[in-house]
Amino acid sequence: MINSADVVVIGGGVIGCSTAYNLAKLGAGKVAVIEKGYLASGATGRCGAGMRMQWGTETNCLLSRESVKMLANLPERLEVDVDIEFTQNGYLLLAYGDKMETQFKKNLELQHSLDIPSRWVTPREALEIVPFLNIDELRGAAYCAEDGHCNPFMVTEAYARAARNLQVEIYTETEVQGIETKNGRILAVRTNQGEIKTNTVVNAAGGYAKTIGRMAGIELPIFPERHEILVTEPVEPTMGPMVMSFYHNLYCQQSPHGSFIMGIGHPDEPESFDIRSSWQFLRDMASRVIGILPPLAKLNIIRQWAGLYDMCPDRTPILGSSPQLKRFYTAAGFSGHGFMISPITGQLMAEMILNQPTTFPVQMFDAGRFERGELFVEPSVV
Repeated sequence: MINSADVVVIGGGVIGCSTAYNLAKLGAGKVAVIEKGYLASGATGRCGAGMRMQWGTETNCLLSRESVKMLANLPERLEVDVDIEFTQNGYLLLAYGDKMETQFKKNLELQHSLDIPSRWVTPREALEIVPFLNIDELRGAAYCAEDGHCNPFMVTEAYARAARNLQVEIYTETEVQGIETKNGRILAVRTNQGEIKTNTVVNAAGGYAKTIGRMAGIELPIFPERHEILVTEPVEPTMGPMVMSFYHNLYCQQSPHGSFIMGIGHPDEPESFDIRSSWQFLRDMASRVIGILPPLAKLNIIRQWAGLYDMCPDRTPILGSSPQLKRFYTAAGFSGHGFMISPITGQLMAEMILNQPTTFPVQMFDAGRFERGELFVEPSVV
């Protein structure tokens, strides 16, 4: 292991690898990534792999819009030969009841002001998009044909290869055990493989971001929350877009390989690092999804897994430095949508760290917003 680095990035998921690549590209000097497992072994590799631009806050719309543009030709941008399985089959967000219809139409106005090509569709139009959709009680849906899917492992691999090509050091199976500080400054990062002297740390540890923050004496309002997913046997392509229902708190899509991937959120899930699978999830997932997509009842389940959302109180990430500790940066609190906004997030983090003009304003993402009461609440999260 190297003895010193200009920047140490903690977390080898897609956010950490994207940030490391962008730092090296912009001339940050020696950059090291520390990952306690293998690359994408945390939230990145356990996510639903969707990417959407349909959000309810300007911040999330901008982050996702720019990231989709970058994902469209990411291997070429990074100059690596990696197939990230980028597909744009759309997202269909189902609306039930007056309140949800009103919120969706409000979201659409915002999205249109930001040049996001989403639109409102009637129940019959939704049925044309997904022919076996149950439209009973459906008020309509929001649809964007340019939303889609990517392989999170391969996106991470693309950034990691590009980062290594720029001499970034990536250490896997290496666990951070402490962050040494003195007089409000960072001195070093201690790991089970040795110590790296540095004055700059990026906390991209996902569900473990609070733990890393506490090592530096910083309390972040981020907490881990278990979310579960299952995958079915592969079948012939029958459903193009990701179908998402905030009313049922679920999402479901058919992957490029033919399997259906689906997950649900439990608002009463306690804060924990538990990533065990549960039989209750199988029961709840099956009962909810077949009410919306009845033919799926005939499919066999191949496997299930769980992962951690790094939740933030307002469902908007924390991106930026800490006022308590000079050059300690956080890129976490993504609340389930870190993968889909990882390209622009890595670029913004690198720009901030190197004191360069940012691609667009980022002050709304700072951790101080919670003390000030200036929350940017995202209404569209499963």
